[in-house]
Amino acid sequence: MKRFVPFVKNDPTVAVVRLAGVIGTSGRGALSDAALGPTIEKAFARGRPAAVALVINSPGGSPVQSSLIGARIRRLADEKGIPVLAFVEDVAASGGYWLAAAADEIFADESSVIGSIGVISATFGAHELLGRHGIERRVHTAGTSKSMLDPFRPEDPKDVERLKTLLEDIHGNFKAHVTGRRGARLTNEQDLFTGEVWLGRRAQALGLIDGIGHLVPVLKRRFGDKVKLRRYDLRRPLMARLGMRVLDDAFNQIEERAAFAQFGL
Repeated sequence: MKRFVPFVKNDPTVAVVRLAGVIGTSGRGALSDAALGPTIEKAFARGRPAAVALVINSPGGSPVQSSLIGARIRRLADEKGIPVLAFVEDVAASGGYWLAAAADEIFADESSVIGSIGVISATFGAHELLGRHGIERRVHTAGTSKSMLDPFRPEDPKDVERLKTLLEDIHGNFKAHVTGRRGARLTNEQDLFTGEVWLGRRAQALGLIDGIGHLVPVLKRRFGDKVKLRRYDLRRPLMARLGMRVLDDAFNQIEERAAFAQFGL
């Protein structure tokens, strides 16, 4: 009832939004702007929080969804004048770091994996396997680039060059986002945009994060021991919460584990 009593100062409240998992639009629990949008909007709107804290544990994923989520966070923060703090758990790499960079300040554990500011495209080639089994691939297109990088046909150097151009453009967008958000805090002594990753202390020295710290201790130092945390999590569908998975969801979980595994997690 305290919050309804006139002239009584309420204890500060921080909205905590958890961003955990691969960023994309496929699979239950994947981080996408459409799925996270209502949660993020509510976190900024409900009860005028003193700050919004992002708890991030993501190896990355879709550059577009990373950009959309990050842009939504910045828009709401600027419109409402609410500071945003990011707290990295195991990893904020690639798109996960894009999300972290949307915050005004970034904190991490000493062993958190930070960075991977790069872009990757991975596929496979199966044309020799098909040939050994007497299977002929037939593709008909209108447009010379319509079948670019078809995994069932031999790799075309022209397709590879076109792909590299696309990847470089996306990488440029990523670099612009990081430099725009981190600014003078970034070191000039080392190239930070090679796709390399660093642990917490080294990431702090490079200016990729602002400090070593965990959610509750940092918030108590910032807002006092009586700070209240109001948590907002991405809700999974009912069937997923009951553990009833379909086959494609199982494959999505394998892909997610593979994404974390590249960082030793």
